[in-house]
Amino acid sequence: MEQRYVSVAEVKDLLEAESEARGYEFMLASQKAALDHAQKTCSISKEQADAIMEAANALDFVTENVAVKIADLLPEYPEDVRAIFAKERVTLEKEQIEAVLEIVRNNS
Repeated sequence: MEQRYVSVAEVKDLLEAESEARGYEFMLASQKAALDHAQKTCSISKEQADAIMEAANALDFVTENVAVKIADLLPEYPEDVRAIFAKERVTLEKEQIEAVLEIVRNNS
């Protein structure tokens, strides 16, 4: 079984497809909760999230899991970017922060 990080937008698409195929009433309670959460919190499409993740992965200081966080959280301010990278033990320069913000602005 392959494991990979997925964005909330992709989760939303997968669960919406499952809901259409199976019927919402036949989904598990956890699937319904995840779908409701994804629909409420995700404001971009899977294609937009994929574009953000691809562009973010192209930056040498961004890992795959951080790229997914960027696509999920859509940071608008430098403080948001610093919060995403807080656990990564990376000290970002102003240019790096601006690069992340520019990716989000251009793809959302």
